[in-house]
Amino acid sequence: MSEAVILYDADCGFCRWAIDRLLVWDRAGKLRSEALQGPEADRLLPRLSEETKMASWHLVVDGNVYSGGAVAAPLLRLLPGGRPLAPAVAAFPGLSDRAYRLVARNRDRFGRLAGSRCAVDPGLRRGATVASRDRQERES
Repeated sequence: MSEAVILYDADCGFCRWAIDRLLVWDRAGKLRSEALQGPEADRLLPRLSEETKMASWHLVVDGNVYSGGAVAAPLLRLLPGGRPLAPAVAAFPGLSDRAYRLVARNRDRFGRLAGSRCAVDPGLRRGATVASRDRQERES
């Protein structure tokens, strides 16, 4: 395998938390993470519109792009102990996609549970600075 890159929303606290956990799980160092907002994302995902790119996480393995729930099976194949689960996940792509969409829709809630604030929290405007978010929290 030449390269496996997981691309995520760096503005999302839950996304950062999840990527951190995946990188810990990846003891062999097969994964590299990149923010969707960075130039590497544009290089790896040249055919995706900005809206499509930012709509989900993506995994690029040997030039193949997987997005949303479709990331699960190839990602599991890369992680220690995940390979036996990958065929079951791949057999039910609709289920993994629905699970991904459920988590994505609620990532602000999951972020709070994980102790990470999320700039995509519906109560916060996108792109707000940490200082302005802290001020909003104190005022509420």
